[in-house]
Amino acid sequence: MYFTDRGIEELTDRRGEEEVSMIWLAERLREFVDLNPEFETPVDRLATWLARLDEDE
Repeated sequence: MYFTDRGIEELTDRRGEEEVSMIWLAERLREFVDLNPEFETPVDRLATWLARLDEDE
């Protein structure tokens, strides 16, 4: 397990049964970047990756 997997595991354990909308997720990502501007680039890359998951490769 990578160090970063601990947060993913906690998310799964605490909220794994919940359903969220993409609007809700986008709002949480914006809040996170507002509080942690140094993570703007990685959050933007994650959002772009999620947005393009269904594109043909």
